[in-house]
Amino acid sequence: MFNNNLFSDVKFVVQKAAEDESESKQVIPAHKFVLSISSPVFEAMFYGELAETSDSIQLPDCEYDSILELFRYMYSDKVNLSGSNVMGVLYLAKKYMVPSLADKCMKYLQDNLDPSNVFIILPSAQKFEEKNLVDRCWKLISKQTEEAVKSECFETIERSLLEVVVKHDNLTIEEIELFNAVDLWATKECERQGLAGDGEAKRRILGEEIIKGIRFPIMDEKDFASVVLDSKILTAEEIVSVLKLRNSVPSPPKAFSKTKRSGSVADIQRRCRFNSLSNRRLQCGSRTHHHIQFSVDRDIKLLGVCLFGSENNTYTVELVVRSLFERTVFMPKTGQFSSELLQGGKFNYFGFKVLFDNQQVLLEKYTAYQIEAEISGPDSTCGDHGDSTVTCSGVTFTFTEFDLDSGGTTPRRGQYPEILFSL
Repeated sequence: MFNNNLFSDVKFVVQKAAEDESESKQVIPAHKFVLSISSPVFEAMFYGELAETSDSIQLPDCEYDSILELFRYMYSDKVNLSGSNVMGVLYLAKKYMVPSLADKCMKYLQDNLDPSNVFIILPSAQKFEEKNLVDRCWKLISKQTEEAVKSECFETIERSLLEVVVKHDNLTIEEIELFNAVDLWATKECERQGLAGDGEAKRRILGEEIIKGIRFPIMDEKDFASVVLDSKILTAEEIVSVLKLRNSVPSPPKAFSKTKRSGSVADIQRRCRFNSLSNRRLQCGSRTHHHIQFSVDRDIKLLGVCLFGSENNTYTVELVVRSLFERTVFMPKTGQFSSELLQGGKFNYFGFKVLFDNQQVLLEKYTAYQIEAEISGPDSTCGDHGDSTVTCSGVTFTFTEFDLDSGGTTPRRGQYPEILFSL
């Protein structure tokens, strides 16, 4: 009966795909009863108090291919998803309240997510409040930033999303490449608005927040001079501010950040402190605190830590860093984190990174520090045969025993497989 006039009692008139110029409208025959038992929206439309009496219904908000797949699923529990129709099918599955079809669309998007389409998928995932897919999108953007911002779909994103991207700390891209992508977006936006693509017009379109989100002081001096200055996007006052920051001269408040993004893989140093995994599991219940004490023999910037988890699980973490001598709390950090497979040097493990975003956590040499984390979630993996001293990139970490109960974490075993830092 699918897409068949036999016994059909309603017809839907829909728009054909934009590239199909042969016919602008297409008619799909259907059966009210079949649609109604699959969707409460169609049930109300055909059999409710204000039931539709016409046998021809116009659907101006969808395309032929998408509505055809919605109906195919209602008639047969089968659907043919593709990159060209999945967003439309997802929209219709949500609109007509067919959750099982929406789940299939979400799985398709997750399985086919890549840098070339992430900026198409992310806005829809946010619109439909699909948190898992939103998180996957941001994780991919963080790991493959350069490929994502150089994709064609980045050129058409909304300005509000562009602002969020440039303010995102955990990006793996050289700052000059991020500026080039933003500059290209502004050029395309000028074309869309029929404006001359000069520096003044692009600056007006981008606005203050996007410009302030780009970290000009950390750019190579030659790139800044030959690319940024030639774009004529920055004002004279901003150029002076950047030059002052580059030379450690005090500059006005709200100046540009000169801190490298924490996702810059070239700057992150890491080495697993364990030689193997234990057969035992670590408890991650409420009020279970895992502490670790250590010192370093060189000044470093602490970027975050890796924590053990377990496969396909999510953990809530409250983490703080303290100086033991001064009793100072440097960094409170809270959030939810999904466990993934990480490379730990001698072995792989399921865990997650807790990064300190754009905050400065400077650790001085020969000073004792303590990291404390309250981890809530399922029991996690446990490290074993840990080294009391670990050297990475010329920095030696010395781990010491903790006096109080530390949830099973010691220099020898437990949590904190890796500490993430830069020199």
